[in-house]
Amino acid sequence: MKVLFEKKGPVAYVTINRPERLNACDFETYGMLTDIWIEFRDDPALRVAIFTGVGERAFCAGSDIKSNYVDYAGQEPPKSPYPIMYDLYKPIIAAINGHANGGGLEQVLACDIRVAAEHAQFGLGEVRLGWLPGGGGTQRLPRLIPLGRALEMLYTGNRINAEQALRLGLVDYVVPMSELISKCEEIAAEICKSAPLAVQRIKRAALRGLDLPLADGLKLERELYRELLATEDSREGARAFAEKRPPQWKGR
Repeated sequence: MKVLFEKKGPVAYVTINRPERLNACDFETYGMLTDIWIEFRDDPALRVAIFTGVGERAFCAGSDIKSNYVDYAGQEPPKSPYPIMYDLYKPIIAAINGHANGGGLEQVLACDIRVAAEHAQFGLGEVRLGWLPGGGGTQRLPRLIPLGRALEMLYTGNRINAEQALRLGLVDYVVPMSELISKCEEIAAEICKSAPLAVQRIKRAALRGLDLPLADGLKLERELYRELLATEDSREGARAFAEKRPPQWKGR
C-alpha cells in the first residue's frame, strides 16, 4: 500500500509509504490520501490525525515528477488531497521525518501543528522546474512565516533546515528522530482531553477568521459559541467542572 492508514482509539495514523521514492506522491498516492482524509473526516470516532512518511529520509519529497509528468503526460490528474485537508476541521499533526519539499511541504502547510525531526529540510523547488507550487504553497507559506523569507523560498527554490524552520515559525517543535512520533502522540493525547466539537469549532473559527475582517471573525466566533452551548458536551463539561471529575465527551 502506498499510504498506510491505522486507527488507534481516537487517533488516526496516516503514513506515506513510498520510501524508495523518498515518499514522493504519484497520482495514485494523491488519490489514496484524498480518500483517507475523507474517511478520517467522516468517522466520528477519530478526533486527531498524525501524518508522516515511512523511514528517516523524507516526509514527502513532493510529486513524483517522472511518474506524474513524464510517464503519464497529458493524462488528467486524479483527486487532490489539498482541498479536503484545507477544509478539514479535525486537527492534523505533521510528524516531519525528513525532507518536506514541493508538494510535501504543501501537505505540511495544510496541517495544524508541525513537529520536525532535527534533520528535516523544507523547500518549494517548483520554480526550478518552470512551475509554481499548485497545492497552496504560494498562499499558505506567506501567511505562516515572514513575507520576505516566504518569497525568497518561493523565488529561489532553496531549502531551509529544521532549526531555521523553527525560528521562522514554519514548524512548532524540533526533536530528535527517536522522539518524533512520541511528541506527536503527546500533543494528540492533550487534544483528546478536550471536547471534540469544541476543538472542531475552534479550528473553524481560527482558520476562517484569518481571511475575515476582525468584526466578521468575531461574529463567526459568537455564532459557533452559541452552537456549542446547545450541545450535550457543553453541559457535561460544566457538570464535570462542578463535580471535580474528568468529563465524559460524547461528541454531541
